[in-house]
Parts: sequence; structure tokens; C-alpha cells
Amino acid sequence: MEIRVFDTKQQLGEAAAKRGAEAIRSALRNKGKASIIVATGASQFEMLEVLIREPDIDWSKVTAFHLDEYVGMKKSHPASFRRYLIERFVEPLGGKVTLHEINAENNPEAEAGRLSKLIMDESIDVCFAGIGENCHLAFNDPPADFETDKPYIIVDLDEACRRQQMGEGWFATLEDVPAQAISMSIKQIMKSSLIILSVPDQRKAQAVKNALEGLVTPLHPASILQNHNNTVALLDTQSASLLSCAPKV
Repeated sequence: MEIRVFDTKQQLGEAAAKRGAEAIRSALRNKGKASIIVATGASQFEMLEVLIREPDIDWSKVTAFHLDEYVGMKKSHPASFRRYLIERFVEPLGGKVTLHEINAENNPEAEAGRLSKLIMDESIDVCFAGIGENCHLAFNDPPADFETDKPYIIVDLDEACRRQQMGEGWFATLEDVPAQAISMSIKQIMKSSLIILSVPDQRKAQAVKNALEGLVTPLHPASILQNHNNTVALLDTQSASLLSCAPKV
């Protein structure tokens, strides 16, 4: 795994966007199209700001999937991840990119099945992702399912995950945070040709250490990325503070 550490979140986000843009341009040159996975949350703000401004990308030939969405979440809710991606990704690109939204409002089982069929035959060129404070990958909270072959699954959110969502300001109280979500599965994420992990902030330091230096275990879901052959972990000095050896850019 390639690990890079930056002084600021802005530098981290810029590096993630530029690395991802290179992969998208390469796919467009070689295949005439590109398929990507985009993440949401506070860790992706800076990356998306830069990515949408990257030159020489024909976004009309790019298909995007996203990692997760809360069960029962209306698109109008401020914490909706599909709303997040429409406002921060699709609309700034003039609607050119194709985003397969996760709509988990009414029938999450059917929606997980629909999305699974859509992504099953796709070759994902780059996955933009983050790590949760509990070391989750997407919404695969510990203990994560490392074995399921289903691309999208319905998961229960643990208290640590739900407290993180409240702490980041997406919800007013813990009770407001949904208890379930549709999430891309671990195996589906691992099929990506390139995984770009953006993880800033001190509050993620222990999760980063567990993911990058600990045992590969469902109790630390993101640790599975140690088994991926092309993952780039981009950190800031705070999130990397507990690593035994962290090369700084």
C-alpha cells in the first residue's frame, strides 16, 4: 500500500483528486469510458472540490456509483448522501456525469438488488473512499462481512458510526441517525482497479493505525485494504500521528 502524509486537508484532497483524475483519463483513453465509485462525508469535501475542476475529462463518458445511503432517508434531508453528491459532484459538472443514485427510502431490499445488477458487470477504474472512526469502509461497520458476494447489502449501523455522523453535524441527536443503510460490500469495493483513500483528522488516527498496521480482521473493516494490490492512502499529519512509520510528502 502506498501511504502519503500531507500537512493540510487541502493538500490531501488535491492529491486524491489528481491521482483519481489520472486514472479516469487513462480509462477514457484506453476504453472510451470510465466507471468510478465516489464517497461522501467530511473527508471528501476537498477532494471533490478539486476533482470537478480537473481538465481533459469527458464526464459524459463517466459512470459513477456511490458507496452508501441511509435506509428511509429522503433526498431532501441535509444528511442524504445522494443529495450530497448531486450538489457537490453532479450539478457542478452540469449534469454530464451519470450517477447511479441509491434510493433507500421505501424498499431497500429491492434497491440493493437493482444496484447490484447495475454494478455487477462493471469494471471499476477508481474508487474514492474514506475510513470511519470505527474503521468502517463504506458503511460496513465492525464486524464487517468479508465473505458476501452481493455488491450492495443492507447493514446495521453501530453506535460508534452513528455518533460520528452526529458529531460531524449531519444530525442533531443520536436518535435522529438512521439505524440501517444500504452499503457497497467489502468484496465489491475490493474489485476496484485503484482505491484512493482520503483520511484526514486526529479523530481518525486510531482507525488509520488499525487499518494500515493492524491485523486484517472484520473487527477493523478497512484493514482488508492491506490485501488490495493498488490502494493509495492519503493522510494528514493528524490522522497519521499514531503510525509507526509514515512517509511525509
